[in-house]
Amino acid sequence: MVKHVTDAHRQIHQEDEPLPPCWMYSPAAAVVAVLGACLYGAPVVVKARNPEPLNYRPIIGVLAQENLPDDLSARGNSYIAACYVKYVESAGARVVPIRINLPEEEYVRIFNSINGLLLPGGDVDIETSQFSRVSKIFYSLALKANDDGDHFPIWGTCQGFQQMSVLTANKNLLTLTNTKAVALPLILSKGAKSSRLFQSFPEDVMQSLSEQNITSNFHSWSLSLQNFSRNAKLKRFYKILSINTDGKVDFISTMEAYRYPFYAVQWHPEKSPFEWVDKPGMVHLGSAVRASFYTAAFFISEAMKNFHNFSSAAEEDKALIYNFSPDYKGQGAIFIQNYYFD
Repeated sequence: MVKHVTDAHRQIHQEDEPLPPCWMYSPAAAVVAVLGACLYGAPVVVKARNPEPLNYRPIIGVLAQENLPDDLSARGNSYIAACYVKYVESAGARVVPIRINLPEEEYVRIFNSINGLLLPGGDVDIETSQFSRVSKIFYSLALKANDDGDHFPIWGTCQGFQQMSVLTANKNLLTLTNTKAVALPLILSKGAKSSRLFQSFPEDVMQSLSEQNITSNFHSWSLSLQNFSRNAKLKRFYKILSINTDGKVDFISTMEAYRYPFYAVQWHPEKSPFEWVDKPGMVHLGSAVRASFYTAAFFISEAMKNFHNFSSAAEEDKALIYNFSPDYKGQGAIFIQNYYFD
């Protein structure tokens, strides 16, 4: 597909709402810059002022979901694709799987023990599924925590992006698009490069994201620019960082909340380094792998600002993903490895 500029595209180049002062200079920028320099030789440009203490042992909760209908070899009632675990670990964090069949009080306990939440891609109903139910619980807890000054980030990928839009708008505004298996360049908004998410990315990574077909899209539903613009709740809550098009429908591909550390991508940064199914839309170029790293590193740098912890080392050890082993699903599967849970 070819990028093209329409009147709808020009809407995202309007002046962005100013961010609160607390977002202007963040230790996150320093963390991402240093990690990038170590791994990729990127220049270290530290923008932080008055560095705040950070949690260098962050733990991310990754939400499980109901098994895929065609997964006949599933062991248990729910799963987490291993690529999301590797994605988090690649940036210096550990993972706690969040199962979908627990009572609400257990989710409160988990929330107070982890430092961030990842809502992964998949294929469940984002209004009626257990994945949706648990997402809503954590979303509400994160809103309250951040309102109280307790920095708690959420990252949503693909289905996670869509789930976050439903939770914010309190309705499903998704539209069918022809984006099932295609790699695209991002059409960046005017304020994208100064956003919290992208401001620490090296210039060459931003150039690759905007000029190369390196963002993998595997979704049938999208949040159209039109529906976003017509919904006051979404417009007040999220800043558009990029859009894409299937040639007919312009849709949001990257966004971040104005006043909360919530980030969502409709594309799949975790696939380039960790998924190997040979089909259209899969990209393993070095530029795609670098972009994946910088998104993960940014999210983990946000989690480092949170100081939730488990009640004991024993409780922490019991909760970690290390207690489970992923199953290899084969080259033809949607995900090459899955963790399963009862």
